[in-house]
Amino acid sequence: MAKPELTAERLRELLHYDPSTGLFTWLANIGSRGRVGAIAGWSRLGYRCITIDTVKYLAHRLAWLYTHGNMPAAEIDHINGVRCDNRICNLREASPSINRQNSLVARAHSKTGVIGVSLDQRDGRYYARIYANGRRCALGGFDSIEEARRAYLDAKRLLHPGWICSDAHSF
Repeated sequence: MAKPELTAERLRELLHYDPSTGLFTWLANIGSRGRVGAIAGWSRLGYRCITIDTVKYLAHRLAWLYTHGNMPAAEIDHINGVRCDNRICNLREASPSINRQNSLVARAHSKTGVIGVSLDQRDGRYYARIYANGRRCALGGFDSIEEARRAYLDAKRLLHPGWICSDAHSF
């Protein structure tokens, strides 16, 4: 049998949300893990998760529900790129494409650890590339990883309208 959809009213019965810190605290005792006044949830892959009525939710989606009264229709993007920063001023609804554009984290398999930059073992140069409008754009080869990263970030400013340069995206 399907669980009823979580409502803003049910959420507000159980939790208090502080929009200035992005933290949820329990208003009701729900067992050993949820005591009145305790910070709700746990961290998983940098995201805060909270279980309500045996269903696990991402805290940023709950922050949206608590504040706006409905679950977001799209993905929720952390504007500053910090997954655990669930302040409402740091959250926005975004398409998957826009959400991905607002990332500065290299993929796990990256050998350089810098997004958009790869090292060519044959010539020892760093090559910058960016995806935009469904196409891969070569940005050139560079002698240093810093030069390649700068080229990537400059292109990102021009080609990724979803990217918001903020303190977390400092150069």
